Amino acid sequence: MITRRHALGLLAAASLLPSRGLANVSYQRSEIRDGLARRFFDAGTVGTFVAYKTDDYLIIASDKVRSGTAQLPASTFKIPNSLIALETGVVADPDKDIFKWDGVTRSIEAWNKDHTLRSAISVSAVPVYQEIARRIGQERMQKYVDLFEYGNRDIGGGIDQFWLTGNLRIDPVQQVDFIDRLRRGVLPISKRSQELVRDILPVTKVGDAVIRAKSGLLGAERGQPSLGWMVGWAEKGSAHTVFALNMDCPDPRLVPERMVLTQACLKDIGAI
Repeated sequence: MITRRHALGLLAAASLLPSRGLANVSYQRSEIRDGLARRFFDAGTVGTFVAYKTDDYLIIASDKVRSGTAQLPASTFKIPNSLIALETGVVADPDKDIFKWDGVTRSIEAWNKDHTLRSAISVSAVPVYQEIARRIGQERMQKYVDLFEYGNRDIGGGIDQFWLTGNLRIDPVQQVDFIDRLRRGVLPISKRSQELVRDILPVTKVGDAVIRAKSGLLGAERGQPSLGWMVGWAEKGSAHTVFALNMDCPDPRLVPERMVLTQACLKDIGAI
């Protein structure tokens, strides 16, 4: 039986990412839409957008190349990091366990306070998640990154840095695959951990649609943004669309454009 995950992988391999070696797949539901790529050009940057319309087994992408180019995940790794924290017991309750501020004043004011897991993911507090990663430790972190089949699975470069400046890489299609498994609750961990992480994901409402998504920004903690991410899924009635966007953000003015462009692309494909 071809599961939704297999369909996603096969379609990506067949149409979007021929280098992955699955060229002869007869059943394909995938499209490249140049209009999505123009969204980035009009914003004064370059990027990629990949969406998976789950009811239709349909992948829509802005391009064939960058959609399969692996990058550091930045703070989108807070999603698997949260799952692992809950699964290992490093965090027992996302609303009650407190991570004390270490007293170091950082450029992002929202980080300079105590946090729960819920508040930390809301403001994307890097220091909190670095502490979580240290408590998880190298061995357990590797175990779960492998279980999740997350990107290239390489957590070299420091237990509290590998997703920011280290060796971990993931492409947009892989992000969509991972997020879709979380959305459906089929990752190889407890249902509770997945339910809690789905619940703490930041929510944006657009008309009658809901977007559950996590941002990422390389260099955010240094005040030197370079690459931005937005990954998650949109819900409109019973229809769900899983998506991943990344874009170059060399100028701070482009940082808020991550969600602006995400919403524009989702509207373009009728997801919101």
